[in-house]
Amino acid sequence: MFISREIYNELLESCRTFPVVTITGPRQSGKTTLLKNVFPEKKYVSLEDPDIRQMATSDPRAFLNQSDSGLIIDEIQRVPELVSYIQGIVDKLQIPGYYILSGSQQFELSQTISQSLAGRTALLRLLPFSLHEIQVIAANSTIDELIFQGFYPRIYNQPTVKPARYYSSYLETYIERDLRQLINVKDLRQFELFVRLCAGRVGQIFVASNLANEVGVSVPTIQSWLSILEASYIVYLLQPFYANINKRLTKSPKLYFYDVGLAAFLTGINESYQILTSPLKGPLFENLVVMEALKSKYNHFKLYQLCYYRDSNNNEVDLILDYTTHLDALEIKSSQTFDKSFLKGLNYLRGILPEKIRNTKVCYSGEMEQMIDGTKLVNFKNIFRE
Repeated sequence: MFISREIYNELLESCRTFPVVTITGPRQSGKTTLLKNVFPEKKYVSLEDPDIRQMATSDPRAFLNQSDSGLIIDEIQRVPELVSYIQGIVDKLQIPGYYILSGSQQFELSQTISQSLAGRTALLRLLPFSLHEIQVIAANSTIDELIFQGFYPRIYNQPTVKPARYYSSYLETYIERDLRQLINVKDLRQFELFVRLCAGRVGQIFVASNLANEVGVSVPTIQSWLSILEASYIVYLLQPFYANINKRLTKSPKLYFYDVGLAAFLTGINESYQILTSPLKGPLFENLVVMEALKSKYNHFKLYQLCYYRDSNNNEVDLILDYTTHLDALEIKSSQTFDKSFLKGLNYLRGILPEKIRNTKVCYSGEMEQMIDGTKLVNFKNIFRE
């Protein structure tokens, strides 16, 4: 079953404008399915296949010219030298949307693309399903079930797949395939412990020294491992908000996972009912909402930056959408019941940045939606709905 993706319009527009379109995102986020459905006339090749990779390496020109209508090339980062040959071909042909490239290692891929295809390619990111994309098939799912299941397409396309089993396999595949390509980890058990400890810190400020002590490795090693998790779309770092105001602002990022289901699994949650009493329910719910903001940004090419606010006096706002000219500020609460205390951080931020704040919202799991003291109360399923 193919579920329509919100990024569809951006993908088509990019193919009308650029000779090359590059789409990256986590492994198994649906990139291949999307591209095959949108471009059925194009030949698909995957550089994960050793035979295909050998052909691309030994005779790149023949590989790239095997089809008159261009190619979809998956896992392009496996043969980065192809990009230089692609540059010459598209400069000569000047055909929009001729090559569609995809990959699952964002830093390596972005660096390769920026060096050789600057100005010639659009760069899109496809994350797992958004709430809007699964609104029909998950219409009756509770917030606990959504957190537990996560948003990877296979869980929704194949209902017999159990989330815990899926994420166990996903983690094993990630370590065996992606991790060994990116870094030489001598003790995989220490790395797995590091990943699980990260999951237990969802929504918290990342402090490398704390993790170094618990895992038993150096701070530089922790920082290196964190970069690997970022590069392979496992964790996302939400940067702090900076402004010219007379307060000491937190400078360290907050840690989230690109998929909340994987984070829940890594904390030992094996059934959805466990989330109800878990001390991590609030942070996991916050993770879900932050990722919805990121998916909306990527799927609809929105020009905001995501950040959070915290100062030395513990004034805090969970999520800020920074449009440069103005800010939208969100407080995220897993509660189904509104409480006046939810407005504290929003009111403080509005007081110190009155000219910058455009909208303030409380995102929660309750059904009532209304304006309260200038702040909009919104159910999480509607917070980023187009």
